[in-house]
Amino acid sequence: MIIITKIVDLQVFLSKKISQTKTIGFVPTMGALHLGHLSLIAQSKKQCNLTVCSIFVNPTQFNDATDLKKYPRMPKKDAELLKSVGCDVLFMPTVNEIYPTKDTRQFNFGYLDTLLEGANRPGHFNGVAQVVSRLFELVKPTKAFFGSKDYQQVMIVKALVKQLNLPIKIIACPILREKDGLAMSSRNMLLSPTERKAAKLIPLLMQQSKTLKKEGKTIAEIKHYIKTELTNHTIYKLNYFAICNATTLKNAKKFTTNNTYVALIACYVGNIRLIDNLEL
Repeated sequence: MIIITKIVDLQVFLSKKISQTKTIGFVPTMGALHLGHLSLIAQSKKQCNLTVCSIFVNPTQFNDATDLKKYPRMPKKDAELLKSVGCDVLFMPTVNEIYPTKDTRQFNFGYLDTLLEGANRPGHFNGVAQVVSRLFELVKPTKAFFGSKDYQQVMIVKALVKQLNLPIKIIACPILREKDGLAMSSRNMLLSPTERKAAKLIPLLMQQSKTLKKEGKTIAEIKHYIKTELTNHTIYKLNYFAICNATTLKNAKKFTTNNTYVALIACYVGNIRLIDNLEL
C-alpha cells in the first residue's frame, strides 16, 4: 500500500496507473477505522481493479467546534488496518491541501437537507458535499463506497453526483454491527463503559419498531413507544426518531402496502451522539 499526503503526488500516481487500471474504487473516510470501513474496502477490492481510501477529518461538515476537536484520530493504526486488508492507496491530505482557499460553494438538495440530520446539524450536508465533490475531483473513481448507517448522507451523495453529472456509481453497503447489535461507528470508542453498555438499547428499539409494524401498530404508536422507552432513562437524550419513506426520506404518517419504510434515530448516550436506521 502506498501512502500519499499531497494532491500532486496522488495525481501523478493515478495518471500512471490509469492506463493499466480499468476501474478505481474509492472509500472516503474520516479515519478511526473499524470493521465497517474495512468491509467497504473489501467491496471495492471485489468490484474494482484499484482501491483508494482517504482519511480526512473534514472541518466544513462540523457545526460544533468541540465535536470536531474530540473526533478520534489514529492515523498510524488506520494505515496498518488498511494495509492488512490490501488497500492499494491511502490518501491522507491536510486541510490546506483540500481547501487551499475557503470553500464557499453552496449546494441545494431541496427538502432532503431540511430534515433529520439536515435539520439538526445545519450546514452539515453542505460540508459533506464540499469535501466529497473535492475528493471525487481528485480521485476520479469509477465507484465510491459508503456505509448505509449514514442513510441520509448516501442519498445526499447520490444527489450530488447527479447534480454535478459525475460518471461515478455510488454503492451503499450494509451496516456492520457489534455482537450486541450496536451499529459500528468511530464515535463508539468515545463512550464510557457504562455508556457503551447502555448504547445497545438503540438497536434493540430499532428492531422493536419493526416488530411493532408487523403487529399492526400505527406510526404514531411506534414513535410514542420509542420515545417513552428512552425518556425512562436519564443516560439517553433522544434527538429524533422518524419513520420515513425509504425512497424519498419524506416523513410518513401511515403505512401503505405500496411503499417501503425506514426507521431512523439519532440519540445521545451521555454526551455522544449516535445514529442508526433500519428498513421496516
